[in-house]
Amino acid sequence: MELDKAWIQDPWPLYHELRRQGPLRRVVMPDGVPGWLVTDYAQAKALLEDRRLSKSLRRARELFPPGTLGSYGSQLAEHMLNDDPPNHTRLRKLVTKAFTSRVVSRLRPRIETIADELLDGIDGEVDLIEAFAFPLPMSVISELLGVPHEDRKRLQVWSRVFSSGTPAEPLAAANRELTAYLRELIAAKRATPTEDLLSDLAHVVEDGDRLSEDELVAMAFLLIIAGHETTVHLISNAVLSLLRHPEQARRLRHDPSLLPGAVEEFLRTGSPLHIASVRFTTETMVVGDVEIPAGEFVMVSLLAANADGARFPDPHTLDVTRAAGGHLAFGHGIHYCVGAPLARMEGEIAIGRLLARFPTLRLAVDPAELRWRSSTLVHGLRRLPVIASTRAV
Repeated sequence: MELDKAWIQDPWPLYHELRRQGPLRRVVMPDGVPGWLVTDYAQAKALLEDRRLSKSLRRARELFPPGTLGSYGSQLAEHMLNDDPPNHTRLRKLVTKAFTSRVVSRLRPRIETIADELLDGIDGEVDLIEAFAFPLPMSVISELLGVPHEDRKRLQVWSRVFSSGTPAEPLAAANRELTAYLRELIAAKRATPTEDLLSDLAHVVEDGDRLSEDELVAMAFLLIIAGHETTVHLISNAVLSLLRHPEQARRLRHDPSLLPGAVEEFLRTGSPLHIASVRFTTETMVVGDVEIPAGEFVMVSLLAANADGARFPDPHTLDVTRAAGGHLAFGHGIHYCVGAPLARMEGEIAIGRLLARFPTLRLAVDPAELRWRSSTLVHGLRRLPVIASTRAV
């Protein structure tokens, strides 16, 4: 089955049909990459932690059809998310301490300040992604890493190139520019350390081990892209969902204590990631009654799995009081998102502050006019035009 870009705009009819047929189906993605698409929650969860599936990008590159590597062809993509143990274990150990819930909680006052400053600049009709959902997590990850303020606009431009399915030539240019910039930044952190995560990573030694320069560059790239991209679409997808379900927005305004649980429901119903990052079979596998040969991609749809009615009753209904634990929005197993505590807190602060500030927030366009980004990795809107006013009506 060949999938086209219309599927990205509305995947649900296909997902309902595929789930009825079985747990997975061989497909060709819109970019020409073939693989096995998984839509069933139970199988998705099992496969995300199955060691017979490899995430080694260096090995996976041999499996991509000519001309389809995209950003996976970049050395920047050779980070821990695209690697297997033991190297994945080693790299993750060096960064995990920076993203524990206890460490992240110390960032709350600063995140609240950034959110309030951005909201101060909103009045009337705006693209909420451009004005709020994008700059908030980008500012947070930039401060966490120690990116100078004057460089953050360039970082935003490069980030958008890597996460938007850009054609090969602009992608190659962004790759060269960002690689050169990160090498310069890391050299500066090594020469003159400051109080930030990138300085820590540049100097950390664990059991006599430290990151090489190439590993540092790739790690910085991963933290910049993954450290904000998921949160951008957590915020914007959640706001869209609340605008479509105003009774749920009223509940949150009336009882902000529901926000932590509501964030889990937003992650489930509007998973910021669509298809999990690259995985391929290292041996012949049997999934359900389907045999998958060795050396083939397995594409786990987190979006579809989180809407599996066998796991979540009435899955397409937003309910901010639902006990939504168990969703796969941040993955599962050893590659579970290391930045999940930070993304959750940013989402909680952003949505709570937005609802409190703008009691009459509403869409500025017909919902049918909204378009999703042409990506099989990211599930996010291109724009979210809203009318925001501090005046109640």
